[in-house]
Amino acid sequence: MSVQEMKPVKEGKVREIYDNGDSLIMVATDRISCFDVILHNKVDKKGAVLTQMSKFWFDMTKDILPNHMISVDVADMPEFFRQPQFDGNSMLCRKLNMLPIECIVRGYITGSGWASYQKTGEVCGIKLPEGLRESDKLPEPIYTPSTKAEIGDHDENISFEQSVDYLEKRFPGKGLEYAEKLRDYTIALYKKCAEYARSRGIIIADTKFEFGLDEEGNIVLGDEMLTPDSSRFWPAEGYEPGHGQPSFDKQFARDWLKANPDNDWTLPQDIVEKTIRIYLEGYEKLTGKPL
Repeated sequence: MSVQEMKPVKEGKVREIYDNGDSLIMVATDRISCFDVILHNKVDKKGAVLTQMSKFWFDMTKDILPNHMISVDVADMPEFFRQPQFDGNSMLCRKLNMLPIECIVRGYITGSGWASYQKTGEVCGIKLPEGLRESDKLPEPIYTPSTKAEIGDHDENISFEQSVDYLEKRFPGKGLEYAEKLRDYTIALYKKCAEYARSRGIIIADTKFEFGLDEEGNIVLGDEMLTPDSSRFWPAEGYEPGHGQPSFDKQFARDWLKANPDNDWTLPQDIVEKTIRIYLEGYEKLTGKPL
């Protein structure tokens, strides 16, 4: 295969996936999506932050379960990837049969969870204590899975029981086993990483994981892990419940878009630069080293 010929087999909102025979190469681009729309701006270095942060967490959690990462060194990839635009933001991964559930865990009440709690006292059918304030820490992290939607559609929140049925339909005889493992792994990963992040001055309010099956049918952690695109990171300094918190992610870009409805999905350059700074600061705080 000549160097020019590699084309992504799948393009997500911000990721491109290349088929490398018995493995995949996942490239995190510098695209940014908000409200399920890809913005016209590129956020420089964002892809590298996402890839290197996933690598950091994959390394930290391999005692809990295996993950799909093989290497982030382009020297281990086909020659096509030894170009500047792939350096730092590409990950060589094992191929998995991905399970069709987004495994969401919430340690704090915020976002859609807070909206739901105000209406019903519940989040995704889970009854929570009375009297919680916005951004309060929950007594225990809660697992609130959702189904994975195609691009352009919205994911749908489901209960744990529904996740059993949903998996059972696709993997007969395995629904309960897989649903329980996904829940238990999700909570275990969150607890370990949230505790570490707190020691580095960052609160992980919530996050989502994705898992797949390897050839032997073992559950393996896939996709990305604990990045600002898949999580809400808050600075621990200045954290106070009762209102929304500032965050190390694209919330900043989302807020600007909401405040400027005629935005044409384009951010001003100063908002792009602030977004980059927030991503880099989050990375440095967590890993203890600059990108």
